[in-house]
Amino acid sequence: MTHVENELSSQPECWIRAAEQAAAHGAALPAAGERVAIVGCGTSFFMAQAVAALREHSGQGETDAFAASEFPHGRAYDRVVALTRSGTTTEVLELLGGLRGRTRTTAITADPETPVMESADDIVVLDFADERSVVQTRFATTALTLLRAHLGLHSDAVVADARTALETPLPEGLVECTQFTFLGRGWTVGLANEAGLKMREASLAWTEAYPAMEYRHGPISITTRGTATWMLGEAPEGLAEQVRETGGLWVAGRLDPLAELVRAQRLAVAVAAARGLNPDQPRHLTRSVILSH
Repeated sequence: MTHVENELSSQPECWIRAAEQAAAHGAALPAAGERVAIVGCGTSFFMAQAVAALREHSGQGETDAFAASEFPHGRAYDRVVALTRSGTTTEVLELLGGLRGRTRTTAITADPETPVMESADDIVVLDFADERSVVQTRFATTALTLLRAHLGLHSDAVVADARTALETPLPEGLVECTQFTFLGRGWTVGLANEAGLKMREASLAWTEAYPAMEYRHGPISITTRGTATWMLGEAPEGLAEQVRETGGLWVAGRLDPLAELVRAQRLAVAVAAARGLNPDQPRHLTRSVILSH
């Protein structure tokens, strides 16, 4: 079994621990009413998108998400939260350094022995969710679960759905598809983006992601027999039928959307295996992007 398979299979237990710790980390996490930006790179950026949409929609404060390299320094925030598994990513460290003394910062990381420990005002360490794999699975979803619990939006049902996602066979014919599109709405747009990234990283698959209502505005033109469209969350009315009419495979998201992401992670590993690829050795990627200047 690969590292990524081992790690994605441990997610229900990691989520339970993160939810239990949320209250203890409350002072380091955004308070209701604060104006907040959440930043990250790659997978962490997509988790930031999901959390930002969840927080703002729940009425707890204006919340934006940015790739760390694209943070708007002219905009004022009460707190900036950085998601960084390795704690070594250049763009994140440079952003936190530039904000020191001006904006309160929090870093959520997996490794307590990295430079980010000295770069942020507040630190949350989820070392039990650290990973050996290059391809992120459990750290990303555990960090999101921590923040979801902090917002009062996590429940035991989410963990139960994650276990179902790990135990239930993938839809027949899905692994054999030649193209995959993931769709989301609201907070699940970030999850759809992450599902697409997992497929590209682990299996070199042709994968796209969109807000669900945007799918009809062009992207549906590539849908045909041998392609798959996967909805994370509730689908817009009529979209499933429209996809089926093209001959494409429609995959409905019946579980909690975060558990649906676990299913997508499993798909990425399954497609990699079918193509003779090792998901622990993704092409051109390293565990952390560290730039020299």
